[in-house]
Amino acid sequence: MSHASSSAPLGAQLYSVRDDIGPGDLDRTLDRIAAMGFTHVEPFSILKQTGQLAAGLARTGLGAIAAHASVATGDREAFLAAAGRLGLKALIVPWADPDGLRDRAGVLALAAAINEAASRAADEGIEVGYHNHDFEFRQHAGGVPAYQILVDALDDSVFLELDTYWAATGGADVFELLPRLGGRVRFLHVKNEPPDDDDPPILGVDITGRMDEVVALGASIGAMPVVEVVVHEGDIFPVLERNARFFLSQVQP
Repeated sequence: MSHASSSAPLGAQLYSVRDDIGPGDLDRTLDRIAAMGFTHVEPFSILKQTGQLAAGLARTGLGAIAAHASVATGDREAFLAAAGRLGLKALIVPWADPDGLRDRAGVLALAAAINEAASRAADEGIEVGYHNHDFEFRQHAGGVPAYQILVDALDDSVFLELDTYWAATGGADVFELLPRLGGRVRFLHVKNEPPDDDDPPILGVDITGRMDEVVALGASIGAMPVVEVVVHEGDIFPVLERNARFFLSQVQP
């Protein structure tokens, strides 16, 4: 039976519910996510419970376009096989070692690895993307942010998933960055939560309280918002439900 609404595209990164997707919890958690109005999920561990996840997606009607997978450095063939089983169209490189991005040579080496992965994935009809954190913006080489060097060196076929919180934290102006990157940005990681006392300082333009503007910019370039709430206190589900209500109000016509 399908529970997911088809009225607006809104994703939930399953890392937000990482403590609630074990074999005995996954089905119930997918039901709860669908009931909140999310239309898609973004898996992060597709080599585990692949069959159960595929069945759960089919049962709930939740879509899954892309998943986080270390396809540039990990077991590429295993990730591609799991993506095929899940019907995914894309795999997103979720992390890079910050120490490897402290100079231009390191950034270019990462770009080359991602480009190679993208070429192999294309043989299976799968695209490859890159997900940022803060350090790609905070770290510079020759006065240029590592993120900009990386984006310039990536093949045009490699798309971007912009984590808006981490980009702003690292020093970016998301309101300038999104229009400049344009259609290369396919997904936006978003959350609408008040800052915590122990959050790192925002080195860029603060997007707190401005998520309506961020989502509107994303919509203008065709990027789908994906809610990710990594740090929270207590039960994650009320937090996700609160975010679902907010972002659904932004993306619904």
